[in-house]
Amino acid sequence: MSKSTAFLVFDSYVKRVGWDAKLVNESYPWIEKRIAHKPKLAPWQRAVRDSLLEVGISPFNGFTYDHKFGTKVGGTIFDDSGRRHTAVELLTSGNPQNLNVLIHATVQRIVFDTSGSKPKAMGVVFKDEHGEEHQVFLSRNPGSEIILSSGAIGSPQMLLLSGIGPKADLEKLNISVVLDNKFVGKGMQDNPMNTVFVPTNKPVRQSLIQTVGITKMGVYIEASSGFGQSGDSIQRHHGIVSAEIGQLPTIHPKKRTEQAIQAYKDSKEDLPFEAFMGGFILEKLASPKSKGHLSLINTNPDDNPSITFNYFSHPLDVKRCVYGIRMMEKIVNSKHFINYTRLDKASADKLLNLSVKANINLLPKHTNDTSSLEQFCKDTVITIWHYHGGCHVGKVVGPGYRVLGVSGLRVIDGSTFFESPGTNPQATVMMLG
Repeated sequence: MSKSTAFLVFDSYVKRVGWDAKLVNESYPWIEKRIAHKPKLAPWQRAVRDSLLEVGISPFNGFTYDHKFGTKVGGTIFDDSGRRHTAVELLTSGNPQNLNVLIHATVQRIVFDTSGSKPKAMGVVFKDEHGEEHQVFLSRNPGSEIILSSGAIGSPQMLLLSGIGPKADLEKLNISVVLDNKFVGKGMQDNPMNTVFVPTNKPVRQSLIQTVGITKMGVYIEASSGFGQSGDSIQRHHGIVSAEIGQLPTIHPKKRTEQAIQAYKDSKEDLPFEAFMGGFILEKLASPKSKGHLSLINTNPDDNPSITFNYFSHPLDVKRCVYGIRMMEKIVNSKHFINYTRLDKASADKLLNLSVKANINLLPKHTNDTSSLEQFCKDTVITIWHYHGGCHVGKVVGPGYRVLGVSGLRVIDGSTFFESPGTNPQATVMMLG
């Protein structure tokens, strides 16, 4: 939600997932009042806003939390002083008499009572900061239950570690099968992101995503700026698209080596320093058709599971990405952006090749092949961290988010989503709480 957020998502989305629309719209302001703010629009964001409108992504909807077609300025979790507000602040709304929070506690698995006709969740095993294991159990109150909320990656992983998942996969790792459910970890999706880097001949003010263009093609156009402003500050990092700050999820685990990352950073030495003083324009695909899966590598909860998102395996995703790249080319060549960046048309035409070299995913690159925008999409795909799936409603959990086939356990997070709502799902995930 540091990006433009959508506190009121599409009515159609709310209907599809079976939520109470009135309750949903009453719940979003609870998030808005505590951690959301109206951003001070940075110059880069103003240029993007004006360019989006110039290329036809209209109307201008002003500052709004609503998710509407056109161009808008969305909310931010950074206040006027630059302080970031997070979900932990929502705990202030809780009753401290009924709330105990254990920090540095890492859940290892959920414990079930399998003596009855249906397995019942009865407690969890967790490790403290010293690595010591502890067990905690539900009270005897009939309404007591465990709520699993570890995210689109953590929740299916935890179910598998606890014995809920495909029987054959669990048995290979000698995990006692509590419930055979072939759908756990299936239907994993991520909204692919592609970026075009826009260099400037002088540093620009830092800004995270404040302006967004919401197209009817299901492509969102956004932008960020001001990373790497000097040689000793961020040192050729590109913020959210850098290898050093988090683009490793797009790399196969076996290729995620220190040597590979260092080689990537070394390759940036050939890029003009101006590329690190400007910013970038990005596109995110809404509701991708490409799907993947999650599975355990071992039984250690501290180790990441194996995840495959199969980016751009569906031709419709590639088609929409190409549409987004063409829109970004138009934005870079628009009068508002050229006036801001002082790029001429010839320089703007070189940005795609620059972006191919600059992005991090360790895929084989096809520089000087930007005539094929389909190839550009595949070469430069990176994550925007909007993972979802793995515990879908109707397959792993029921309408009330109770895990099917067991009692005393719910999953409430993005792993239950069939698609990521809005331009950024954080507000919706918090609203569910």
